[in-house]
Amino acid sequence: MKGHEYRRAGRSALLSISVAVVMGLAFTVIAITSAWAHGEKAQMPFLRMRSVQWYDIVWSKAEVKVGETVEITGKFHLSEFWPDSIGYPKESFLNIGQPGAVFVRKEVFLNGTFVPRAFTLEPGKTYEFKIVLLARRPGDWHVHPVMNIRNGGPLSGPGEYIKVTGDYADFTNTVTTLDGKTFDLETFGLTGIYSWHFLWMAIAAVWVAYWFRRGGFISRCLRVAGSPDVQSADKMISPLDEKIALGFLGGTLLIVMVAFTRTEAALPRALPLQSGLITIAPGDPAMNAPENVLVKYERAIYDVPGRRLVVNLQITNNSNEPVQIGELNTASVRFLNPKVMKDAVKYPDYLLAPEGLSVSDEKPIAPGETRKLSIIAQDALWDTQRLADIYYGTDSSMAGLLVFLGQNGTRHVIEIGGPAVPNYTNIGLLKL
Repeated sequence: MKGHEYRRAGRSALLSISVAVVMGLAFTVIAITSAWAHGEKAQMPFLRMRSVQWYDIVWSKAEVKVGETVEITGKFHLSEFWPDSIGYPKESFLNIGQPGAVFVRKEVFLNGTFVPRAFTLEPGKTYEFKIVLLARRPGDWHVHPVMNIRNGGPLSGPGEYIKVTGDYADFTNTVTTLDGKTFDLETFGLTGIYSWHFLWMAIAAVWVAYWFRRGGFISRCLRVAGSPDVQSADKMISPLDEKIALGFLGGTLLIVMVAFTRTEAALPRALPLQSGLITIAPGDPAMNAPENVLVKYERAIYDVPGRRLVVNLQITNNSNEPVQIGELNTASVRFLNPKVMKDAVKYPDYLLAPEGLSVSDEKPIAPGETRKLSIIAQDALWDTQRLADIYYGTDSSMAGLLVFLGQNGTRHVIEIGGPAVPNYTNIGLLKL
């Protein structure tokens, strides 16, 4: 092949690569714009039922202006039936799920302790949390609390829409450092970021232009591949080329060293990122002292045609007041017993079954009494939230929080869990 043929082949290959890159970016943009919402129901049922049990979740505001704060508060219980297929929560991080950087996560508290980094949690325990968010971009945004587990991935909690009004141009995110200086993180260092990017892009453009002037990368590669003489191929790099390359290398190292020295002089008290784990003591006595009401899980059947879960339980009331079953909370879906409990926190409608729970024996369980009964959680949410897929797994089990209410208003939150067997024919209550 002659020189002009090498160049023509190189241009054709470069054109093909450029078209492929542009098409890839176009498809990426299309995919991003269409994926405008997200939902926790995308996760497998066993993950949602047997990992993090979210409850008492409250969004402080349904509408805020740009620059105003909104709080997400609530509790989560780490299931005693934690799946072996995901990592244990020894290294965890509480974050939010949102469609882009529409909110800024300003503060996070667990049991009243400020937790700016990863922490250690214990399965079988319950924790209270508060997330403080700063509204950044106008729009209607679906926001979730999310627990990130090392080797376990993100585990989403219930989500709610928050409307943000105002103008993004008015947004500021100011912080004060330990030495008393105040910065707006939205614009801090932005000039330096642009400057460094343009500098390195300019250097890269000069480098690429130089080698294209020498015949281009692809054409030179083809010449090397088609040359039987290795020495003649080596002669394509002239002594001038070597000097130019060494000049680029030396200039790059010089720029990095000078910039590092100047930055060290300008910011002499820079602290490293903190990476140690924070240990959090469990909270919520209603969950962490469950001896007042004992629940024995006997068996459960998921009735596929009826879209209902029927669970046999043996309950012993060791408290000093009668109690009744008011709610089953599993996978962030709340099945309420309308005879005992009503939603008082405006829980998201798509996760609420206000009449979804019934009990075979509705009479209050007296102090000291042990009773066997069945609970029936029935609603279309089993299908719409994809929880009915529980019987497709290799470990067909369920877990959830059972909420008992005492006559004096005392609440007892007990986790139940165990195997759940599917049934494809109409069934009545399980025989006790």
